[in-house]
Amino acid sequence: MRFRDIIGQENVKNHLRLSVSQGRVPHAQMLFGPSGVGKLRLAVAYAQYLNCPNRTAEDSCGTCPTCLQFQNLEHPDLIFVYPIVKNDKSDTCSTYAAQFRELMLSSDYFSAEDWYKKLGVENKQGLIYENESGEILRRLSFKSFGNGYKVLIIWQPEKMNTTCANKILKILEEPPEKTVFLLVSEHPEQMLPTILSRVQQIKADRLTEADLAPYFPQDIIRISGGSYLEAMRLQAGAEERTAYFDDFVALMRRAWLVAHKRDYSALLELRKWSADMADKSVGREKQKAFLQYAQRQTRENYIRNFGEPSVVYQTDTESKFSERFSRFINDNNVEQITEEFAKAERQIEQNGNAKIIFFDLCLQMIVLIKKA
Repeated sequence: MRFRDIIGQENVKNHLRLSVSQGRVPHAQMLFGPSGVGKLRLAVAYAQYLNCPNRTAEDSCGTCPTCLQFQNLEHPDLIFVYPIVKNDKSDTCSTYAAQFRELMLSSDYFSAEDWYKKLGVENKQGLIYENESGEILRRLSFKSFGNGYKVLIIWQPEKMNTTCANKILKILEEPPEKTVFLLVSEHPEQMLPTILSRVQQIKADRLTEADLAPYFPQDIIRISGGSYLEAMRLQAGAEERTAYFDDFVALMRRAWLVAHKRDYSALLELRKWSADMADKSVGREKQKAFLQYAQRQTRENYIRNFGEPSVVYQTDTESKFSERFSRFINDNNVEQITEEFAKAERQIEQNGNAKIIFFDLCLQMIVLIKKA
């Protein structure tokens, strides 16, 4: 993986290259930002750049034996840690290394949902378990291959359980010589503050329209939110987004009917909606994806009130609904509505009772839509 193979993120690339050219390579760094902007690819490209014996000021050479090993994700000094769903209590990331490598080599960008699907456990959520810290210590104890850096990439470090995170903290405080920790996170706020305080944080921003223009049509770019992954999904088909839109409309219309028309049959429909959303066949990752979608639509409906269509990122179908509905998302309730969706997402993440979570969300929407 070379820097030139990564779309956009020129500021991050320059920052990483500068740290090497100045001989100031921090032992612990965290790339953070939204999904689908290339953070994991940047981490691998940086690891390759650090270890390439023929690197230039701009990039690794891409042809030496070291680069070829990194490009195939086979270099012994490149170590990955990521969430897993255990089949056996002794499982570690190494147990699933072949699947992770295959996914990385076959997909330019992928999400946690894609990873769990690869594992065949898409209705479950992964963790980085306590015993992973022991495996990390074991692998870091080996002598570096050649004279380069040993690079440990932790994808989704927010998934570390507390015991594992505390053990990782000790390694961060006293790292082995010529070892670089690269954390790749979408939700750094969910990590231990003590870990955050010990890593250099580097933000990967959303991709620009210019970054995405060579790959996607303009209508897709506008609603992708600067995410290559989201643009890929939109281009592949609108079926999933349409389903989330239908669920969002069903929730908001029925909440409005109860709040403004005292239509209590709509309350019964919301109860059924909650049960449908909580159905195990939906799966927690899709439940979370819907709640993330709902947060984005809350934002789009609120922004629409300012009469600036250029900063509203919706499909034609979403836009038609919002023309009439957006006035019910305003200064009186926008922050609270967003927080209710975000809170529900956190509770689903924590394996809460989905049926209770979604019905409570319905009740909160009734109260907040009434405030509009």
